[in-house]
Amino acid sequence: MRVDVITKEYPPEIYGGAGVHVAELVSALRRSIDVRVRAFGAERGEPGTHSYRTPTELTTANPAVQTLGTDLAMVGDVAGADVVHSHTWYANFAGHIASQLHGIPHVLTAHSLEPLRPWKAEQLGGGYAVSSGIERLAYENAAAIVAVSAGMRQDILRSYPQVDPARVRVIHNGIDVERWRPVDDPAFLASIGIDAARPSVVFVGRITRQKGLPYLLRAAQQLPPEVQLVLCAGAPDTPEIMAEVQEGVRMLQQSRDGVIWIERMLPRDELSAILTAATTFVCPSIYEPLGIVNLEAMACGAAVVGTATGGIPEVVDDGVTGRLVPIEQLQDGTGTPVDPERYVSDLAAALTEVTGDVRRAAEYGSAGRERARTAFSWAAIADTTRALYEELRA
Repeated sequence: MRVDVITKEYPPEIYGGAGVHVAELVSALRRSIDVRVRAFGAERGEPGTHSYRTPTELTTANPAVQTLGTDLAMVGDVAGADVVHSHTWYANFAGHIASQLHGIPHVLTAHSLEPLRPWKAEQLGGGYAVSSGIERLAYENAAAIVAVSAGMRQDILRSYPQVDPARVRVIHNGIDVERWRPVDDPAFLASIGIDAARPSVVFVGRITRQKGLPYLLRAAQQLPPEVQLVLCAGAPDTPEIMAEVQEGVRMLQQSRDGVIWIERMLPRDELSAILTAATTFVCPSIYEPLGIVNLEAMACGAAVVGTATGGIPEVVDDGVTGRLVPIEQLQDGTGTPVDPERYVSDLAAALTEVTGDVRRAAEYGSAGRERARTAFSWAAIADTTRALYEELRA
């Protein structure tokens, strides 16, 4: 069986969880089937992997139009595949057209949903209407949709009521606990200003509305003075959200020390060292289909404090691997807390609780690594995904 995987992100061009998911899934699937990767971006030297740049005629077009042009460049090359599998709306148009052109099943994995990310209009302008229309077209016609959590499955069926529920399967994201593991590197921590003798809260993520970073910055004002805040945050969606975060960090640094902001993309060993040293990792997302970053933190032995939204409760076992922060959200697609001050206060309280009991935090971290190892292995996820391919081909 040959499967063509279509994706915007693929090593070395990865900036989010979807790219991590595709890279790990492809690696696991290639142990048993022929997988051809068709990815956006510069040439890659990996066998069976093909890259596609934006057509020169579209270099000044709206980003959404550039995406569709790149998708169309891929479609003809899918000839000969038994199944085409696309990831995110960026690749879904190529998957949909390839399915029709070559008469093969189209599987798509839902890593996020455009109707639940209305702030993307800030980034894409009119292109957001294009991306939303493409996503709807693909979802309503795909042979199968993979939801990375049960929470995501519910969001899909609510957002796209025309989709047959039988076509939506839950296959979780995964983690490689051999590559993501505890790393002890006190020299590196000292070089970036982390005091190993003080408790720390670590955030890792893109600067985008859904990650909830502005709420975390407000909650940090309420943390005990000895607690450090380490922000591994970059790749802002827009200048506006970047400016908002910059102002939040500036105000925080005026009132407390131990606020460390790392904007560069960190290699895995350095990030693992930061996560290993963390008293707790924090995921203040207001929209999160699952959150591979939570699994990465757990695999490094960090306790996790996360918002009780989306797929996060399927990863974080409250009171066992960390704490869940309750949230009541507006149902307008933004995920905005109904009572932002209550959410900020509850987030601060959970972080204060975990950082105030280092022994309990270590117990959470140990249980989290074991949960990551047993419940979220890529080998099991690849087996389930391959079985879905075989079912569709039959």
